[in-house]
Amino acid sequence: MYELYQAGEHCYYVQSPAKIGIVKVSEKEVCLIDSGSDKDAGRRVRKILDEQGWKLTAIYNTHSNADHIGGNRYLQQQTGCKIYAPGMECDFTNHPVLEPSFLYGGCPPKELRHKFLLAQESKALPLEEAALPEEVQMIPLPGHFFDMVGFRHRGDDVVYLADCLSSRETLDKYQIGFIYDVAAYLETLERVKTMTARQFIPAHADAAEDIRELAQYNMEKVLSIAGQIEELCSEPMNFEKILQRLFQIYELKMDFQQYALVGSTVRSYLSWLKETGRLEAFFENEMLLWKRV
Repeated sequence: MYELYQAGEHCYYVQSPAKIGIVKVSEKEVCLIDSGSDKDAGRRVRKILDEQGWKLTAIYNTHSNADHIGGNRYLQQQTGCKIYAPGMECDFTNHPVLEPSFLYGGCPPKELRHKFLLAQESKALPLEEAALPEEVQMIPLPGHFFDMVGFRHRGDDVVYLADCLSSRETLDKYQIGFIYDVAAYLETLERVKTMTARQFIPAHADAAEDIRELAQYNMEKVLSIAGQIEELCSEPMNFEKILQRLFQIYELKMDFQQYALVGSTVRSYLSWLKETGRLEAFFENEMLLWKRV
């Protein structure tokens, strides 16, 4: 873990729980794509940079989930690098308590205030094309989170895909991957399936030359879960019962973190199924119920 791999003349990545991209912008200067999950990840990346004789000038966050911005603060304090994040992700990066608050739907209890959901604050600037190195292009990848992006290095033809797809092993183990906007996520996967590159680097799957089959597998998993939710709602059912049944069907273990992550995702599925006309929502006995149309 935390080994350095070269993906092109200028492009590298650090093998870690959420891959960290490294792009050389000059002989001695580099930028990062994401920073890992915590201070320790930042420290390990700093060690790699020092060993290579590279100076860190900027971190470009693909999105604001804690496992992608957790090393920001340490690296910024150590190197003085600038940090950039796209759209609403910039607000979440500057105010990380927004992530567990959003997931929980209120003031998060202490069980959700840990490094996997609550990164340390860092000072981020809005990410715009003008802030990127000349050879790096930003790619919108919405769906997993609010304004997530990926990056393509035009010279090396290497694409960093952030969290827009997961490995087969991860999907088969956890089943319900986190999604904020199901419609946008499916559109992103369709777009990814048409992409070509010399190398794709997803944050949570192996680097590959062809990503189409994995993108299709991610899409099929989403549609399968949506179908399962629709089937559960053959009779009127409230959210808590739907969530309980999904945990039982997929043999998941409930705790505060899974309640927040999977629960938020299931709410997104319910919204999408309602907006696409497959579920209806109504109130009965002061309770919100969902039913297949």
